[in-house]
Parts: sequence; structure tokens; C-alpha cells
Amino acid sequence: MLTKIYEQNPSERELQKVVDVLVHDGIVIYPTDSVYAFGCSLHSPKAIERLRRMRGKDAEAFSVVFGDIAQVAEYCRVDNTAFRILKRNLPGPFTFVLTASSRVPDKALEKRRTIGIRIPDNAISRAIVAALGCPLVTTSVKDDDQVVEYTTDPELIHERYGRDVALVIDGGMGDNVPTTVVDLTGDEPEVLREGKGELQ
Repeated sequence: MLTKIYEQNPSERELQKVVDVLVHDGIVIYPTDSVYAFGCSLHSPKAIERLRRMRGKDAEAFSVVFGDIAQVAEYCRVDNTAFRILKRNLPGPFTFVLTASSRVPDKALEKRRTIGIRIPDNAISRAIVAALGCPLVTTSVKDDDQVVEYTTDPELIHERYGRDVALVIDGGMGDNVPTTVVDLTGDEPEVLREGKGELQ
């Protein structure tokens, strides 16, 4: 199913459709400020497992989308230095690697102690997290080894993945430049991948 949601004013009715899918262990594809992404509820081990099988990826490939920094602090260890960096750069096209707290379910971590966190500069993704009431486990639609047109056009994404997921959200044309990945678990921030965001 393809559903249109406008970033300027996300419809509560359409958001509720998305939430209904997510609370029933479903997977959706939604827009971010970088590439379109697969998403499922952090509290749905079944959906996380399905997403892992579907993408053929291990937990390293997953990040978690939050609504705001306060929510990040509930699930990760955020010291003062990390907090200042997050505050300067988020919402934005970044994935920050932080140490996870015990609130992150084991299924989402798979023996890791760190997670990549996102707060996209996209009202639709943040509205989904707010309506759901918990973060989203997420991974890009874009494959690193192939930049193809369908990853930016929601209708083409729906043609390609519509049978694999419960819902594709059309939030307009996407981008095919991934996020900048920054590790905040060491003494100094370390850029692991240059992407769309420029660190402030």
C-alpha cells in the first residue's frame, strides 16, 4: 500500500495508519532527510527479525530514529560533550554512534553495545516516532553498492518493495546521499563516513 503524507502538515489520519502497521509488527518505508528507509518499532522483535532477514544484514546495518534528544538520552549514554554535538547538529542528516543503555532491547543490538542514532530533519519521520511513542529501528532503502533511481522515487520504491512491506509512505522525492556517520563513543568525535551532513 502506498500512502501520501505531506511534510509541511502530516495528516494525523495517515499517521495513524502507519502506527497501526508498526504496533502490529509491520515494516514501513518512509522518507528521511537523506534516503528513504525501512522502519519498524524498536519494541517489535518479530519485525526487527523480519527486517534483518529481508535485508540480509546484521545488526550493524541498523540505526534507531528518535523524535528528539531527550528521547535519545533515555536509550543511550549521552555525556555533556556528546549532548552539545547532538544539539548543534540535530535534527539533521547524521547518524551518531553512542553507547546503548539497557533500555534498548537485545534484539536490536545483537551483542553490540553501541547503536547509531538518527533524528532526521524531516517532519514525517519525527511525527511517526511521536505518534508511535517509541523509536524506530531503521535501515536505508539505498544499497551501498548500487545507486539506482528507484531509491529516490516513492512510487518506484513501492513497485520494488510493495510486496515486502505493509506500507510505503510517499513523502515526495528523496535523496540518494546517505547520512554522515560520526562515532561519539571515544574521546574525540570520529567521522566514520562522509555523507550529506557537515559536522558543526
